[in-house]
Amino acid sequence: MKYSEVRKQHLQKDNKKRIGKALDFQYITVHNTANPTSTAKNERAWLDNPQNTSTTGWHIVVDEFEAIEAIPLSEVAYHAGDGANGLGNTKSIGIEICESGDYAKTEQNAVELIASILIEKDWGTDRVKPHKHWSSKQCPRIILPYWNDFIKCIDEEVKKEKSNEVSSWAKEAHTWIVKEKISDGTRPKDPITREEVWAMLHRIRIDN
Repeated sequence: MKYSEVRKQHLQKDNKKRIGKALDFQYITVHNTANPTSTAKNERAWLDNPQNTSTTGWHIVVDEFEAIEAIPLSEVAYHAGDGANGLGNTKSIGIEICESGDYAKTEQNAVELIASILIEKDWGTDRVKPHKHWSSKQCPRIILPYWNDFIKCIDEEVKKEKSNEVSSWAKEAHTWIVKEKISDGTRPKDPITREEVWAMLHRIRIDN
């Protein structure tokens, strides 16, 4: 699940969780929701619930089916527990990982989401922090015991996605071969087999 697939359902600007401060984020902070039955939709609805009078918010929540953005990534959200001027709140976005349903799928969605943001920013996984990094809270409570493995999964996802990127010097040719239906354009960095060469040459000959 890439960031481009995240559903934008932003809070109204008069919601007290929309702090109104500009954010140029430098880190990604990971949370677990600490609610074993709550979905992304439930978490988003809670932010609008009149009984929820806290200023605590988050940017994105992800479950096994979807990811929802409640506060724009260009705005501060108080999610890190380190105060109004803390680096966690003022320099990072908060991603909440739901605990309900197929948790393995949810976590994989989170891995893919975080990887896509790192790729977009051209950052390494050193920019990914647990909530506990900014405060003493044991969060993300599920992931903390295997945090290093979680980071390794993100790193591997970044490498996988980058291996599927077309190099800048080959983009014009890539566009051409897809348009001419000589190749489907996938696996740009994989070795090519003889059979694939034959097939592409055959298609060129037929088209000409």
